[in-house]
Amino acid sequence: MTVLYDYWRSSAAYRVRIALNLAGIAYESVPVNLLTGAHRTSEHLARNPQGLVPALEIDGQTFTQSLAIIEYLDETRGAGFLPQEPAARARARATAYAIAMEIHPVCNLRVSRLVAERSGGAMSVQDWMEAFLPAGLADVERLIAGEGQFCHGDHLSIADICLVPQVFNARRYGIDLSAMPRICAVMERLEALEPVAAAHPDRVGPPPEA
Repeated sequence: MTVLYDYWRSSAAYRVRIALNLAGIAYESVPVNLLTGAHRTSEHLARNPQGLVPALEIDGQTFTQSLAIIEYLDETRGAGFLPQEPAARARARATAYAIAMEIHPVCNLRVSRLVAERSGGAMSVQDWMEAFLPAGLADVERLIAGEGQFCHGDHLSIADICLVPQVFNARRYGIDLSAMPRICAVMERLEALEPVAAAHPDRVGPPPEA
């Protein structure tokens, strides 16, 4: 049985839910409540020494880090998340990395909350998000400038899988995306796909004690 240790609003876990759904892999979702510190228990640290989500049990092994998991699924299931042609593959990875390694770490809630706390309220979480999310997504808009249904052409890739949760977060904080027509058009197509829609936090829902 494939088991995903998950948190409904985690961007990284959201990516893996999308990937599993697109690959047609049935899985059991086990919520790890970040608000109550469940990710810091000895039980979870045994799965993921970083104390993060997601962790995925599959093929008799446990994997962490969402991009590594997505690439594993691509390599073992032929999911098609990475283009075959090397240059196209590099472009898809570049966009995925721009989101997962540039925007996400800075806009992680534990970072923004620490800033709000250490600034004595001079900068709120909302202020922080408004400073970094629009600029980061504007960079992505330029990276995916081109034609096709998805981020890079007509084939859904790891870039699209990363884009969906990041746009969800931007919307949560009321970020205006109207100046990013390419992102908006790609998102409209992605959100119409049931495997993507089924991974949405509103469909998953919070853990019972959240």
